[in-house]
Amino acid sequence: MIQASICTIGDEILIGQIIDTNSSGIASKLGELGIQVTRMLSIGDAHDEIVRSLREELTHHEIVISTGGLGPTKDDITKAALAELSGSKRYVRNEDQARIITEFLHGRGLDVLDINRAQADVPENCEVILNRLGTAPIMVFRFPESTFGHPATLYSLPGVPHEAMGALPDVMDDILRHNPLSGITHRSIMVFGLAESALSERISSWEDALPEDMHLAYLPNMLTGVRLRLSVYGGDRESNLRRIEAEIDKLRPMLGELIYSLEDDTLEHTVGVLLKSSGKTLSAAESCTGGNIAHMITSVPGSSDYFLGSVTSYAISVKEKVLEVPEETICRYGVVSGEVAAAMAEGVRRLTGSDYAVATTGLAGPSGDGVNPVGTVWIGVAGPDGTVTEKKIYHNDRKRNIERFTAASLDLLRRTLLRTVGSQC
Repeated sequence: MIQASICTIGDEILIGQIIDTNSSGIASKLGELGIQVTRMLSIGDAHDEIVRSLREELTHHEIVISTGGLGPTKDDITKAALAELSGSKRYVRNEDQARIITEFLHGRGLDVLDINRAQADVPENCEVILNRLGTAPIMVFRFPESTFGHPATLYSLPGVPHEAMGALPDVMDDILRHNPLSGITHRSIMVFGLAESALSERISSWEDALPEDMHLAYLPNMLTGVRLRLSVYGGDRESNLRRIEAEIDKLRPMLGELIYSLEDDTLEHTVGVLLKSSGKTLSAAESCTGGNIAHMITSVPGSSDYFLGSVTSYAISVKEKVLEVPEETICRYGVVSGEVAAAMAEGVRRLTGSDYAVATTGLAGPSGDGVNPVGTVWIGVAGPDGTVTEKKIYHNDRKRNIERFTAASLDLLRRTLLRTVGSQC
C-alpha cells in the first residue's frame, strides 16, 4: 500500500493561533484512494527545518502533501525551501496562474503588486496545478527512485482552508494518474444515541464475525454520534460493496432506529430529508440552546423548503407572552421541565403554523437553578400526533453542553419524524 505524510508549515499552527483543519480533509481523501497516511507533521517557519523535515518525510513516504507558507509576504519562505529541496536554480513564471492572480485581485477591486505577481514564479523543477480560488499555485515535485530510494512526489498546497480543499480534486486526480492504486472501499453507518463504549458492547458479536479482510473503525463525534466505517482494501469495488451491504443488513436489527444514515451524514441533514420528502414543515423554540438548533437546521442548503422560523425564548416573559406557556405551568413544574418544553413546542407550532416543532429548556452552565444539575436539558417535539418530551443530562462545559443539547434535540426530532412520516435509510 502506498504511504503518505501530511505536513503543515507555519508558526501559527505551532503556537495555537489557528487550528489545522486541512490535514483531516486531505487524509480523508487519500484514504478514499486507498493511500495510508502514516504521519502528520507540523513544521515551523524556518528554512532549514522545512528542508530537513520534508526530506525526511519523502525518504519514508511515496507521497507528501504540505500546506501553508506560500503567501506573498516575506515570512512565507516555503517556496525557497522547496527550490533548494528540488535542486532548482531559478524560478519561472507560470503565466496561467499569473492571469488568475490578476483576475482574482481585480475582481476584488485591488491593484496587482509585484509581490502578488511573484506568487506565479515557481521553482524550475516543479509542475503546477492551477489554484483557481487564490493566488498561490499548487506546486508538484516528482523525485526519481535515485533520490530517496523510491519514487516520491511532493505536493505543496496553500494553507488557506478553502483553497487547500478546493485543490484536492485536482491533486487526487494527479495522484491517480501517476500511482498504481489497489483501491479501497468504504461504507459509513451513522449511529446516534449510544456512547462509543456502549455501542461496541452491543455489536461485539457482529464485529467479531466480520470477514478477516473487512475492517471496522469507530469515529465518535458529539454532534453526529458515532460513525461506524467498514473498509475493504483492494479487490473489486462492486463486489466489496455487496459484501459490506450484507454485513450492514445483519447489523440493522441490533441497532434499529439508532442508525440514521448509511452515508457520512449529519442529523440536521437527515431531519431535512425527512421533512422535505414528506412535505412537512418545522419551527423551533429555544431557551438553553440559544438559537443553535435553528442555526444547524438552516445550515443545510434548501432548508427554506421546510423550516418556517424560530423563537429564542430565553426569558420567562418571552416564554409566557410569545409562546403562551402558562404561568402556572412554570410555577408548578419549573422552567427546566418536560411540561415547559412541551408547552414551548406547542406554542411555537401554533405561532408559526408548522407541522412539527422542537423546543429546549435547560441549564448549559456554569450556574444551576438549585434543583436540576448543570447539564440538564428537557426537549419537546410537537406534531400532528401529539407531543413527546425527553430529558438528558450531560457533564461538559457550557459550549459543549449547548452543542450536545442541540444534537440530542435533532435526534429526538428525527426519531419522531421517523415514526410518523417514514424511514430515511
